[in-house]
Amino acid sequence: MSRPAIPTACVIGWPVAHSRSPVIHRFWLQELGIDGDYVIMPVEPERVDAFLRDFAASGYRGGNVTMPHKEAAFAAVADMDAAARAIGAVNTLWIEDGKLVGGNTDALGFLANLDGAVENWDKNPGAAVVLGAGGAARAVLFALIERGFGPIHLVNRTMARAEELALRFGKAVRPAGWDGVDGLLRDAALLVNTTTLGMKGAPSPALDLGALPEHAVVTDIVYVPLETPLLAAARARGLRTADGLGMLLHQAAPGFARWFGRQPQVTPALRAAVLKTFEA
Repeated sequence: MSRPAIPTACVIGWPVAHSRSPVIHRFWLQELGIDGDYVIMPVEPERVDAFLRDFAASGYRGGNVTMPHKEAAFAAVADMDAAARAIGAVNTLWIEDGKLVGGNTDALGFLANLDGAVENWDKNPGAAVVLGAGGAARAVLFALIERGFGPIHLVNRTMARAEELALRFGKAVRPAGWDGVDGLLRDAALLVNTTTLGMKGAPSPALDLGALPEHAVVTDIVYVPLETPLLAAARARGLRTADGLGMLLHQAAPGFARWFGRQPQVTPALRAAVLKTFEA
């Protein structure tokens, strides 16, 4: 890595060319009048350990970590925040006293998105259904436990993976298979899709949303397309929903504040700037 001439942060992943993070951070840099930059750094899996080992001396202020490097970043940092430790993955890097430090802002982004999109969504936290048991599900489980939801039914195709996360997060999380999901929806205050089902080119989750109570909230972390088939079906039923773009925007803010010393805001103008990239 060549040393940047101005304060610079980056996003690392493989592949990573599709990342909207540069749009988000460059928007804030321009809005706040900061002479800085944010760049994409494609890092192959076989090269990530060496890349992270040298990062503290690279001259970069920090960076975001996307798939498939979040667990490698977790192992590489000298210290981490409580969320990263509980979730078992790092998505944000920064430098402290010359050492690489990490955090996880996915749970914060998930909660901030719902807080902004659905009024009082957590006023009476109850049962929740979370689809998928990957890295994103870890952050969602951490967030929902913080807000007092339970039981949280973790539905996954591979039961062993769901059971593993249930052991990690405790008795609030209950593993379940897809065959019983419709029954679980009957008492759910919240349904969260953390899988790639519904993403552009992928099939949508096979669910009967008619089983959900009228007060239930449905959210999807997928943001391409912005309105997934799951969200469309929920809105057709008159349920309150939150799309996945807000999570992406909100999770970016803490890193920007650490790297560039100013707290950015998630605004309609930022959302519009990112949405423009979907049209390309």
